[in-house]
Amino acid sequence: MLEKYTVTGETASEIASGVEVAVSEGRLPPGAMLPPVRELAERAGVSPGTAAAAYRLLRERGVVETAGRRGTRVRPRPASTFREEIRIDVPPGVRDLSKGNPDPRLLPPLHAALAAAARAHEERPAMYGTGDDEELLALAGERLRADGVPGAPLAITSGTLDAVERVLTAHLRPGDAIAVEDPGWTALLDLVTVLGLRPVPMRHDGEGPLPDELARALRAGARAVVLTARAQNPTGAAITAARAAELRESLAGCPEVLLIEDDHGSGFVDLPLHPLAGTTARWILVRSTAKAFGPDLRLALVTGDPVTLDRLRGRQRLAAGWVSLLLQRAVAHLWRTGAVDTEAVAASYGLRRDGLVRALAVRGVPAYGRSGLNVWIPVADESTAITRLLARGWACAPGARNRIGTPPGLRLTVSTLDLADIEPLADDLTTALRPASGGRYG
Repeated sequence: MLEKYTVTGETASEIASGVEVAVSEGRLPPGAMLPPVRELAERAGVSPGTAAAAYRLLRERGVVETAGRRGTRVRPRPASTFREEIRIDVPPGVRDLSKGNPDPRLLPPLHAALAAAARAHEERPAMYGTGDDEELLALAGERLRADGVPGAPLAITSGTLDAVERVLTAHLRPGDAIAVEDPGWTALLDLVTVLGLRPVPMRHDGEGPLPDELARALRAGARAVVLTARAQNPTGAAITAARAAELRESLAGCPEVLLIEDDHGSGFVDLPLHPLAGTTARWILVRSTAKAFGPDLRLALVTGDPVTLDRLRGRQRLAAGWVSLLLQRAVAHLWRTGAVDTEAVAASYGLRRDGLVRALAVRGVPAYGRSGLNVWIPVADESTAITRLLARGWACAPGARNRIGTPPGLRLTVSTLDLADIEPLADDLTTALRPASGGRYG
C-alpha cells in the first residue's frame, strides 16, 4: 500500500508521473498495492474522476495492473524497470558467455561492401525523401520466396525490434493481450511492457511454441502473436514443418490476430524456414542481418500484408524517415556476392553448441540448443549457479531476463568458445549445478 508514499499532484498527469517516479526509484516495489480510487482522490485532494484518470495513465504506461476486486498494484515488472538491466559484473579473467553476440571470426569483411556503397553514393547520393534500395528489395524478395514466404510488399527497418515496435503500435493499444514465447527474447519482453501490453506466455520446446499453448493464448484474447522461426533466443528452438502445420491450424481460426514472425536466424542457421506468413489477415515476417553480418549493420527486411506494411512505412516516415542508403547498399553487396557461407557458419556454431549439449548430457545435465548461438540450461537457483560459475572462471546470463513463468535457467552463448573449451566448461557447469549435498544434477 502507499502508507510510506505521499501522493502529490493536482492533475491526473502529475499524480501518475509521481507514482511512476516512485516505482522507478524503488519506493514503490513490484507488487505494491495502491489504494482504491476514492481513497487516492482523498489523499491527493482531487476528484475521483482525476484519480481514476491517473490510474488509467499508469495502466497505459505499463506501470500498474488492475485485477478486479483485488485492486490495483504495481506490475511485477513495471515499465520503469527493464530486463536488460538484470546483468552480472564480469571480473577480469572470466570468460564471458553472457552477451549473445555472434563470433567476430565468422563475420564477413566489410571493406568491399562499404567501398561499393560509397561509390554508389557518389553517383546517387541519398537526399531527404530517400526510399528503399531497389536492389536490396529485389534480393530480399528472391530469398523470401525461395523460403516459401508468400509474395507481399517489402520494407526496410533499423533491425527487428524497430519493425516490431512500429507494427505493434499501429495495431494494438495499451492493455491488449499479446502471446509471447516463454522463455523469450529479452528486448521483446521489455518492449511489451513499455507499450503497456499484457503478455500471455507460451511454453515451447525445440520445435517451437506448443500448439496447446498457442490455442490457450488465443482463447485468452491475444490480439497478436510473436514467434521465432529459428535460433530462438534463449533456447535455440526452430519451428519444424510439422509444428508449423499445427500452429497454422490454430491461427486459421483467428484471422483477425496480428502474426509477427522473427527470422533473425537467416544467414547463420542451416535449418529450413517453415513460415506461418499469410495464415492471418494481418502479418509480418522480419529478417534481420545483424547476426550474420554484424550487430552494427542493424538492418531488417520486412514483408507483410499491404495494410500492415503501409502503417509501418507511415510511422517510419514520421520518425527516422528511412534506413541509411549506405547501409542498405552495403548489405545488398554482401548478399549479391555471397559474403557469408551460411552452411559453414551454421556448422561452426553447431559444433560448439551441439558439443556442449552432448557433453552436458553425458554428465547428466539437461541442456537445450537446437539452432543458433545459445544453450539454455535449467537450474534450481540462478543466483547460486551464476556465483559458482564465476568462481570457476565463466560468466553466463541469468534466465530471469528471459522468463515470465517458466522455471529458472541459464543462457550460455557459444560464440566465444573453442572446441577445446567444451569439456572443461561442461565439467565446471556440472560442478556448479550440483546440489550442495553432492550427487548428480537433477
